[in-house]
Amino acid sequence: MKTKCALFYAVLACFFVLVIIPRGFGDDSKSGSQGDPKTVSLIMKTLTNPFFIEMEKGARRAEKELGIRLLVKTGAKETSIDQQIGIVEDMIRQRIDAIVIAPGSSTDLVPVLKKAQSAGIWIVNIDNRLDPNLSAKMGLVDVPFISVDNIQGAYLAAKNIIQKVQPPAYAAILEGIRAATNAAHRKQGALKAFQENPGIQIAAMETANWKIDEAFTVTSKIFTEHPNVNLLFCANDMMALGAIQYLQGAGKTHVQVAGFDALPEAITAIRDGKLQATVDQNAGQQGYLGVKYAVDLIQGKKTPLETFIDVNLITRENLP
Repeated sequence: MKTKCALFYAVLACFFVLVIIPRGFGDDSKSGSQGDPKTVSLIMKTLTNPFFIEMEKGARRAEKELGIRLLVKTGAKETSIDQQIGIVEDMIRQRIDAIVIAPGSSTDLVPVLKKAQSAGIWIVNIDNRLDPNLSAKMGLVDVPFISVDNIQGAYLAAKNIIQKVQPPAYAAILEGIRAATNAAHRKQGALKAFQENPGIQIAAMETANWKIDEAFTVTSKIFTEHPNVNLLFCANDMMALGAIQYLQGAGKTHVQVAGFDALPEAITAIRDGKLQATVDQNAGQQGYLGVKYAVDLIQGKKTPLETFIDVNLITRENLP
């Protein structure tokens, strides 16, 4: 009898080891277990910028179509890098299936995203590119990237406002967060357009960190020091709107201003003649594809390592 009981419990133990435990017995903390929808987290910089509201809308569309669970997380501000890092840490603890991230910094998020990847979480990078050299050095590999050609978009916007002035002219650039690759690329594109024209002098390049209120202050400083500036490229529409507030209040309505993002407020400013151009980078499509690629990876499908969405230059002549 004792022998039979011992044999029974040995078989039962093998059953637990081979069948029950691999299925997650006693541990439902890992999202996306059998019968449950997969969980994808969309981590953005902030929701104070309408650009990211549109990005979430696109991601929600993918959530509905693909039948997954979407967790949307953001920092308080576009400069809240530590908050983004903390959010990724929390997603690792929750053992979600995938992270789709628009990083506030191209470098500071790499270590924690590598940690997430090592924990078995799929990573998709959208909007602002993670630094490829640092990523390779730390072993963060095979991460799909979805965005637009920021150099080309900024070049088109700056080129447009150049056509509206007679040289000699003086240009200024409001940069985004300098640790962000998309900010550097937009500055590069604007510089390319300005430097192609020998009649244009670059008077100032200052960062306003993507913020509307900071752009107001920085624009005031630029025009106090360089009152002859008549071309202003802003690396996003939030900064363009802050710059316009200053320029309108100071009576400097001759300054030609370009932005980037095609926010509804920027479209209104173009219609009112306060802003001359902006760039539509289709935030909703970036959010949609980010989630779709994440689900493809979870399902074992291959995705492109790079996907660039076309930009559209918006001016008064082609207002939507």
